[in-house]
Amino acid sequence: MGDTSGEDFVLDTSRPFSRADAAKAKLKPSTLRGPRFVRLFSGVYVAADAPPTPLQRVQAALVPFRGNGFASHASAARVYGVPIPTLPDEHVTVTAGSHRRTHPGIVCHVLKKPRAVVLDGIGVSSPDQLFAELGSQLSLVDLVVAGDHLVRHHRGVTPATLADFSGSGTLPGSRLAATAAGYVRDKVRSPMETRLRMLIVLAGLPEPRINVLVGTGDGMLKREHDLVYVASKTVVEYDGKQHPAEQWERDLERREEADDDGWRILTVVAKGLFRRPDLTVAKIHRVLLERGEPGVPKRLSDAWRPHFPVIR
Repeated sequence: MGDTSGEDFVLDTSRPFSRADAAKAKLKPSTLRGPRFVRLFSGVYVAADAPPTPLQRVQAALVPFRGNGFASHASAARVYGVPIPTLPDEHVTVTAGSHRRTHPGIVCHVLKKPRAVVLDGIGVSSPDQLFAELGSQLSLVDLVVAGDHLVRHHRGVTPATLADFSGSGTLPGSRLAATAAGYVRDKVRSPMETRLRMLIVLAGLPEPRINVLVGTGDGMLKREHDLVYVASKTVVEYDGKQHPAEQWERDLERREEADDDGWRILTVVAKGLFRRPDLTVAKIHRVLLERGEPGVPKRLSDAWRPHFPVIR
């Protein structure tokens, strides 16, 4: 839709704007209610032909605060592209109670000394602060998924920096975040890989190594696998069954090479995590015992059950 001009005021209607800014640009209330515009929040509009995106909605949530707030919690996660469950509200943090605003669909937080950065042109919580904020919104496993993503995709973010910030205990979610930080690892390539690892670890099994290059007896490095038990030559991998044909062929060749080298590959699909995690963890347990992996308990812990419900 482009810009709309008043006498001295130019309004970019492709970005969220306030009713007050519309008035400055000489846009009538009846025009705002018409088909040319969409209301995103109370008193916040955007051109109807502007592509709706998560970033647009976060930008809209910040409009009522007129530069006095930044995106935090789930809103900041959406700006960073962190994989989180669908959460309906947007979240804005301000540094003083006088800047607090009440709007349906927008949750406002007050934090006097925040860590905020600029990303995609808007203020957002720093990655370390975001991780602690998400501790008040996510479950343990979802929080570890978020932490693994932040570590992989944002320079300077490490499991240690997440643990240090969460350990300070300054935010409501800090306690759970501090626990989750202990499970965060680098080099993790996907949320499902994180979930599979958490199922294994919460069941009391030894933690596998992540994305390890596995070689043959002659010492040549040949293959990389998701979760690896080197001592027992056992691999556990998630398969989303959405690979192109060439990738599928490479995976098949890699599996055949692994079989030749005496490795055992256990493949887990979505059902094994979201419907029958009990069967998944039992199979991994059995194979690790059979193959003599060190540190495998005779009996599994039930700590995984609250996080991975069984659906028969």
